[in-house]
Amino acid sequence: MPERACDANAEGGDALAGAEVSGGLPFRPGPVPEIAVRPDGDRVVVAVRGELDLDAAERLAQALHAALGASVGGVELELGGVEFCDCSALNVLLDLHERSLELGKAVALRTLSPAVERLLLLTGTRMLFDAPGGAPGSRGHGDGGGEADRGDVPARAPDHSALEDLRIEVVQLRRAMQTRPVIDLARGILMASFGLGVEEAWRVLVLASQNTNTKLYHLARDLVAAVRGEPPADAVQEQVAAAVAKVRSEAPST
Repeated sequence: MPERACDANAEGGDALAGAEVSGGLPFRPGPVPEIAVRPDGDRVVVAVRGELDLDAAERLAQALHAALGASVGGVELELGGVEFCDCSALNVLLDLHERSLELGKAVALRTLSPAVERLLLLTGTRMLFDAPGGAPGSRGHGDGGGEADRGDVPARAPDHSALEDLRIEVVQLRRAMQTRPVIDLARGILMASFGLGVEEAWRVLVLASQNTNTKLYHLARDLVAAVRGEPPADAVQEQVAAAVAKVRSEAPST
């Protein structure tokens, strides 16, 4: 799925908020996903349909955390109707998994769409959401209905060493996924504002981060805030402009 275009024509005189975008589309929130919650024994089932992106992450997190708190045994997810899922939604799922471990509960997938399955497989997090007993959730489509066949295999006693390794991995992934959506947005803003390519926009972020002695994530956050009406500090604007000029000067002439 192509990156969402961001409006760089916010009011203000700085190069980021006032840059002209040829053919750019205004920044708008994506479609609101449908989230249905229902009890099922000692668990709560959460069925989600639609697109799970940065705009939907907060709403998804609220629904999942409320379901986890209301459940006795944990939460089961029906994600067969999810058409798009990005790393911000994955971060919500990882946070839910971590909280469930702290509460002695479980989070499992009943169904998942190809979009969700691909993201989980690419990030190596699929195993964290297998149903109890080791049986993975079924791959659902459309309405995301159908319950995973858990079989009659008794659950093995947890390997506490392996569990701790998974907890550490979840924390590391969660931190990485928290920063990635903002950095991707900032890169898209630079591409739209200055007509840069993907690699050029990344180079600008790195250079400006180094020259301002600012962490890459914090710089990206300031750039995203600029589009939403909060211009960054003058030093940041100057270094971004300098980095753009440097990257353009390094580009091979055509």
